[in-house]
Amino acid sequence: MGDGSVMVRTKEQLLDDYLVASARVGDRKAFELLARRWQGRLVAHAWRLTGDVDLAREAAQEGWIEIVRGLGRLRDDRAFPAWACQVVSRRCARQIGRLQRGRILAAAVAAEPVPTSVAAETGDLPAMARLKTALAALPAEQRAAVGLFYLEDLDVAETATALNVPAGTVKTRLMHARRKLRAALEGEA
Repeated sequence: MGDGSVMVRTKEQLLDDYLVASARVGDRKAFELLARRWQGRLVAHAWRLTGDVDLAREAAQEGWIEIVRGLGRLRDDRAFPAWACQVVSRRCARQIGRLQRGRILAAAVAAEPVPTSVAAETGDLPAMARLKTALAALPAEQRAAVGLFYLEDLDVAETATALNVPAGTVKTRLMHARRKLRAALEGEA
């Protein structure tokens, strides 16, 4: 809008601006009205990102907690819509990441073929079933690290990037997972 034109705000936008400004200085009724006006829009935004109504409602609810905490730091009342959607987008991304890590690892473990040549040579087909059971029993963060590192052949740095944790955390998770897997497999031997 560098041509000198002025952006005309609608009555709805002006009302939101007023509610944001009032809520920011502690007007509880203004915040309640703002929340009523925006709840459906934030749930719809979250649903578009997650594709799941329950996840969308949860993300919007968690988003409101962050919005309440951060509203006092919002300097431009007109920025509220984009900011609120950004907050909910981050919540959706976190939920999707948790779900995907769990689903990907579960699918990878379930789809992992039993190497019949090794099993046939050792005569130990049940060992693969025990390994799958032991993998499934690991905590989610350890299963995710094991799945990416061993099943997807990512290195420690790539696994750390995929899980959004430091490389040292990946190494620790892999170490603990290996101990638990060894204990589970040796305990059954």
